[in-house]
Amino acid sequence: MDIAGLQEFYRGFDITAPLGNNRFAFEHRKHRTVYVPPLIKGGLDAVACGPEVVFSDLVDGVEVNARGLKHFVHIERPGHDIFVMDNHNHAFSCWAAGIHAGAIRPGARLVHVDQHKDTRPPPSGFTGHGVQDACRYANDVLDVGNFILPAVGAGWFQDVVQVGSAEALMADPPAPFVLDIDLDIFAPVMDYIPRDLKLSRLRAWIATAPFITIATSPFFMDQNQAIESLRALLT
Repeated sequence: MDIAGLQEFYRGFDITAPLGNNRFAFEHRKHRTVYVPPLIKGGLDAVACGPEVVFSDLVDGVEVNARGLKHFVHIERPGHDIFVMDNHNHAFSCWAAGIHAGAIRPGARLVHVDQHKDTRPPPSGFTGHGVQDACRYANDVLDVGNFILPAVGAGWFQDVVQVGSAEALMADPPAPFVLDIDLDIFAPVMDYIPRDLKLSRLRAWIATAPFITIATSPFFMDQNQAIESLRALLT
């Protein structure tokens, strides 16, 4: 899949205004900049932690500055396009590129594997048309909790299958589907779902999904643990 349109936008940049993921507790934080890494093509070994703060918020009045990935990575495998990012809202940009390239058939189902539903309504709907419009919208308007509904509203997906339990993991996704994984499903708070079950079921779904987005979610998951889980899924 050609990702030139995505790479034109995702060159690595700071968000310094209270937009998108930088909106959280903006006026109450000392660190008021979040970084968005560049997108590269590569293999699993290209996924690595970076030094920049990509998400900042207050937890019980204490500022938490989470560092994310050095790069977003597009991993191409026969029959599969896999996009790895840190903050999950960037999946919206990848889906737009997939629709534009014909890698996603409009009206497929989105299988969303996550400890959160991510279906809060965004401040405004998506009214753009091209990949660049989607990228700007994903960064200026969307955040990690509200990026799914505008994708459904745009007609990219007919509905969403939420997977956050052992029971949901045991069901087979309806075809055709796009697979969206938040690696915080492997966070300690989700240990009530056996790790072996998560690995076996998600590996099976990855094997059949032509388009896959995977977020490492720095605010909700230790990034070294997230990358370890990613390698367990994709190796």
